[in-house]
Amino acid sequence: MTITIAINTDSVNSLDLSPVNTVIHQLLQEGAVATQEQQLQFDIDYPLEPGDPRELSEIPELRLWFVRLDAKYPWFPFLLDWKAGELARYTAMLVPHQFSAKEGIQYNPEALEIFLMHKIFTLSDWLKQQDIPWQSRLKSMAQMLGYELDDALFEIF
Repeated sequence: MTITIAINTDSVNSLDLSPVNTVIHQLLQEGAVATQEQQLQFDIDYPLEPGDPRELSEIPELRLWFVRLDAKYPWFPFLLDWKAGELARYTAMLVPHQFSAKEGIQYNPEALEIFLMHKIFTLSDWLKQQDIPWQSRLKSMAQMLGYELDDALFEIF
């Protein structure tokens, strides 16, 4: 079951995470975090001025809201609906990138590697705490971002 979190201009401009907090607290109380894997989507209502060519991930205020979200819930990508493009959008909010008409979003390679490895370490610890099998999930996340993780990496931690 997909859960949609509505974010509006007021939430963004005040760095208000209450729309996310409400969903997360409910999932934690129900013990349903593991069952909501890849089920969350965002509905972002942040109108731009007419003629403003920017994508949402190019708006500093919106990116700052996502930085705050990531600081509070660094394991949040686990819950995002990856197939619907939510992991890519979340990543674009946090990783420098450019848009190409031919190739779509082009992340800064070094920044993407740092972001991915940070998420791998964070999520591996969090998934273990939740008693959720983690290696295949982390490999899948890396693949969604264009990387292959070697099994030897998991032997280290």
